[in-house]
Amino acid sequence: MFKYEMHCHTAETSACARVPAADMVDFYKRLGYTGLVITDHFLNGNTTVPRDLPWRERVERFMEGYRKAKARGDEIGLDVFFGWEFSFGAGSDFLTYGLDENWLLAHPDCDKLHINDFCDLAHADGAYVSHAHPFREAGYIDIIRLTPRKVDAVETINANRTDFENRLADQYADNYGLTKTCGSDNHAAFQPRYAALELDFRAGAIREIIDAIRAGKHTIKLYGSDEL
Repeated sequence: MFKYEMHCHTAETSACARVPAADMVDFYKRLGYTGLVITDHFLNGNTTVPRDLPWRERVERFMEGYRKAKARGDEIGLDVFFGWEFSFGAGSDFLTYGLDENWLLAHPDCDKLHINDFCDLAHADGAYVSHAHPFREAGYIDIIRLTPRKVDAVETINANRTDFENRLADQYADNYGLTKTCGSDNHAAFQPRYAALELDFRAGAIREIIDAIRAGKHTIKLYGSDEL
């Protein structure tokens, strides 16, 4: 099976991440993963990108973590794909796959959209949206917000959340018939647990991963650090 990380951050772009992009790629190569999707916090989230810059410059800076990860991945043979974690309100985050830099440049200020409007806009151009850690609890989160009619999937395994929160996410996905995805939500490279979306083929593009998920040709697993 080919292992993919679907939720990963870089220090260049996510303000809460502690590991540079190239080091994160090296780390996943050592773990035996085939590829990873860089899902840095979007321009409305915990980003390193200043909010007072022109849109084009904000997008350019937002791409830095992914570009450095992609360059390193090309050097060592790890496939690196692009996505982002769109934030709405306090603690509602949505992993967005299948769009690119050109799409961002063509949609200035999309970071200001209501989550329902963002999902509609992204879906119109073929995006795949998974609700990240939907039942996460933290002091700054004032409400658990669910949007079952607007997302494609639910992150039911998040390696950095509690088993209780993940079980609730799993039940939510079952109740609404939503596809289940996973992610390590990695900010610091080493952590006690990791998630892996596994395919029986090596994906050449993020679209191939999306198509496999849509077809149910994927598995999701949670690994302890001593199992990889």
